[in-house]
Amino acid sequence: MSPSRRKTLLAGLLLLLGLAAALAAVRWYEGRYLRPFAAQTQLFDGTQLQLPAALRGAGPIRVVHFWDPACPCNVGNQQHLAELLARFAPQGVKFYALQKPGSHGQLPPTLSAIEALPALPGSAQLPASPAVGIWDAQGRLAYFGPYSEGASCTSSNSFIEPILEALAAGRTVNASNTLAVGCFCAWAQPD
Repeated sequence: MSPSRRKTLLAGLLLLLGLAAALAAVRWYEGRYLRPFAAQTQLFDGTQLQLPAALRGAGPIRVVHFWDPACPCNVGNQQHLAELLARFAPQGVKFYALQKPGSHGQLPPTLSAIEALPALPGSAQLPASPAVGIWDAQGRLAYFGPYSEGASCTSSNSFIEPILEALAAGRTVNASNTLAVGCFCAWAQPD
């Protein structure tokens, strides 16, 4: 075999190896980050949720952010959550976070004003995260479900702003059972 033919063969093999590595990387990325959104429909049923005893009853509007640090879907709503915090906390809305049991991680510094809850009665039965629960000023669950429908969450497609605005205006909201398609990760621990 001539040296030029050997170089051509080696270049072709390196090109094939590079293409195979790129294809493997794309497949890994799809499986890790894109798959959670593909046709994920979740029914969010909040009938089992209760605020911890210290937070029950009349008081401020309360927002509880349910999150799993290992879920890539949480990254998409953290900016939106920071915007909600900046807009509604000055109006007296209290923000809390409940991290998936057994998970490890922290909210980013932009969300440091959110108080962590060690537990929330009924949360073991959650279908998926990220999710949000909103309790009105009388302590009734007004909303439970996703932040929005779709692959990403912004103030333009969010369910949360209209609900918080209605509650702040003294209107009643009852949307504790919702069905949505979006980017979700399982909350319950596998048996």
